[in-house]
Amino acid sequence: MSPEALLQTPSAFTESLDIPHSLTSEEFDEYVMKTYARYPITLERGSGCRVWDSEGREYLDFVAGIATCTLGHAHPVMVEAVTRQIQTLHHVSNLYYTAAQGELAKWLVEHSCADRAFFCNSGAEANEGAIKLARKYAHEVRRIQDPVILTAHASFHGRTLATITATGQPKYQKGFSPLVPGFYYVTYNDLAGLEQAIAELDQNQPRVAAVLLEALQGEGGVRPGDRAYFQRVREICDQNGILLICDEVQVGMGRSGNLWGYENLGIEPDIFTSAKGLGGGIPIGAMLCKSFCNVFQPGDHASTFGGNPFACSVALAVCRTIERENVLQNVQERGEQLRAGLRAIAERYPNQIADVRGWGLINGLELNTDSDLTSAQIVQATINQGLLLVPAGPKVVRFVPPLIVTATEIDQALQAIEYAFTSL
Repeated sequence: MSPEALLQTPSAFTESLDIPHSLTSEEFDEYVMKTYARYPITLERGSGCRVWDSEGREYLDFVAGIATCTLGHAHPVMVEAVTRQIQTLHHVSNLYYTAAQGELAKWLVEHSCADRAFFCNSGAEANEGAIKLARKYAHEVRRIQDPVILTAHASFHGRTLATITATGQPKYQKGFSPLVPGFYYVTYNDLAGLEQAIAELDQNQPRVAAVLLEALQGEGGVRPGDRAYFQRVREICDQNGILLICDEVQVGMGRSGNLWGYENLGIEPDIFTSAKGLGGGIPIGAMLCKSFCNVFQPGDHASTFGGNPFACSVALAVCRTIERENVLQNVQERGEQLRAGLRAIAERYPNQIADVRGWGLINGLELNTDSDLTSAQIVQATINQGLLLVPAGPKVVRFVPPLIVTATEIDQALQAIEYAFTSL
């Protein structure tokens, strides 16, 4: 059957694949590894900022695939891009030039401080590429034999062996030793600690190859970077020939209210990574760098699926939509509305809520340490109110809706949060 015929008869096509509407959770767990503690909901479809489960219940989605569904669900621009590209050329490998990859790289370079882009499949893979690039630069340019990369406590950089080692949270590393050598942890936003670490590591000979930091720590509790701290880190890196890497996997692609999180800090990294929101839900990652540290040669690094025409065409559609529809203004306005509403709730529950913080549409509500409430309890209570949220640690509830969220939907989410605290 031709692609045109399939598009005209999607129901017949689905029936021919014999796809069941849904398995029970017990049947699902019989076949799928239990590496996730899943909520007892089977989601079946979405539109805009809303999703529906197998029982037909509607939810306001403030998880967005964990800060991934930039344009929400079933956005017409993405539907058109997916449909067009799957009918022409979806994958041919990087043995050949493809138009979509070149156009996406051009857009990203022209809208950032970077000069070159490498494409992969995920944030972890993008951070792996950054780590490899920093190490090769250290070996070839600075002649460092035993390079070390500084990362922050409470950070999160991925689930591969190198990126869980870079992640400064022991809970993600437990059971996976031996970890990858060459990483050293410092406290986020603590300048004295970073300066001391560099002084100790470089005491006899240069060892610090790079500093890898999130512009805002997402999994670490939605903690924004301090502007003065990052500007001084930039100066220290310049003075010592150290590369500054920004992990923009969660906070980039407009989620902070600027296209890139580093723009909130008044600095330019030498290398930065992107994924999650880049493809709006289609898997794609990118590692971008400035020309002076672009030491990769053919054969140094690769990714079979990275940058294929399908993923790049959808990502390009997302990028152009953010620009054309002035999505960043909506992120800024809705973010201010959300934080104002959460702070008003915090004033009514001072014994339960310690802080509200964030940028744009990545925000965290922190519970008091001496409160009996946990973020998991709040998330479950809001699910019962038809609102999906996600924890960022045991005491922080994270709000990461699609960037197209409306004022009305923000108000509805605030009502659900209010009710959750009332009920608990």
